Amino acid sequence: MGVPHISNRSGRERERWSRRGLLAALGAVPAAAVLTGCGDSADASDATESSAPPSARAAAKKAAIAVTPADGTTRADFASPVQVTVTDGTLASVKVTGNDGSTLAGTLNATRTRWTSARNPYSGTKYTVTATTAGGTARTTTFTTKSPGETFVGYFTPEANSTSGVGMPVSLNFTHAVSDRAAVQKAITVTAEPAVEIVGHWFSDTRLDFRPETYWAPGTKITLSLRLKDVQGTDGVYGVQAKDVTFHIGREQISTVDLATKEMTVRRDGSTIATYPVSGGDSDHTTWSGIMVISERFKQTRMESSTVGLGDEYDISDVPHAQRLTTSGTFVHGNYWASTAVFGHRNTSHGCVGLHDAKGASDRSVDGYKFYESSMLGDVVIVKNSGEKTVEPSNGLNGWNLSWADWKAASAV
Repeated sequence: MGVPHISNRSGRERERWSRRGLLAALGAVPAAAVLTGCGDSADASDATESSAPPSARAAAKKAAIAVTPADGTTRADFASPVQVTVTDGTLASVKVTGNDGSTLAGTLNATRTRWTSARNPYSGTKYTVTATTAGGTARTTTFTTKSPGETFVGYFTPEANSTSGVGMPVSLNFTHAVSDRAAVQKAITVTAEPAVEIVGHWFSDTRLDFRPETYWAPGTKITLSLRLKDVQGTDGVYGVQAKDVTFHIGREQISTVDLATKEMTVRRDGSTIATYPVSGGDSDHTTWSGIMVISERFKQTRMESSTVGLGDEYDISDVPHAQRLTTSGTFVHGNYWASTAVFGHRNTSHGCVGLHDAKGASDRSVDGYKFYESSMLGDVVIVKNSGEKTVEPSNGLNGWNLSWADWKAASAV
């Protein structure tokens, strides 16, 4: 059989067509297939993603916000801060608001992926947390903190907005014994205008007093700031107070009772304004010596010997112009039942300092009335030459009997 003849021309035409067809076919192939050579399409996709920068990969994922305590918690711990964290993003803003109107401020870490409240949430409070990321993702959660099982408060002296003499300390008596004195003292600050160093002193696990090194300057404004709410004073017992209280110091009045001369000298703002003959405790009932502060005042009051361990030696229902100097029962008061010859000449009392007075507490001419009217809470009364030792600093508001070094030694901070 003969072989058909194929001309060179037709062969060249087929060659040219085949090249054009090949180029056309190649033009229809996806670019990814061209770039990857022998790899398939799946390989091309993986390579493109892995070559993208980290920020682009993070942007491709949705940010996830987490809040501690968790959303819907009804008995959350109030002894730990609130935390908000984000993954695959950064935090733009966080707001935490309590149903009591309070807010929790906080700080972000360097990468803006974690926010932590500056203080712990309050107990027994419902909080709403609203967090937003830089990419626009937002989340709102709520939680409620549990209430403390047992609480304590600090009753303070002097009274809010009162005016006192220069010897008045700021004294707190707690309703529950405090074992963590440092935590409680750190939650209490006392400041003064004009400014002066003020230090706390623990007399016991239920009493904390504050004072400067020397008497307050006349006209001083004192601010007591209590931040005791949710501070653990002892195991399982928490404070409840969060308030500021102001007091004022009036003029300076310091009275010195010399029981050797049986005379009291009253000085106001550095000048003597009066001298009074007095009678102090007898040899069997000597009067405390030392610096004492007037802590209570009564126009008339009952004094009964059994309340101070002296049996039935006396019971006087209407002692005039009585001003307390010690918790144990020392007063400076008017005396209408003793002869006027006693005052300035003999010490005949059961330990108090007495001035001549009149029954009924209304005679303006007598010394007891005059001294009472010139005095106020916080005034200083100094007793010397009584034959008795110095009063205990904790017996009344009498911490001025401690040196500044000894006072500061009983601070917990």
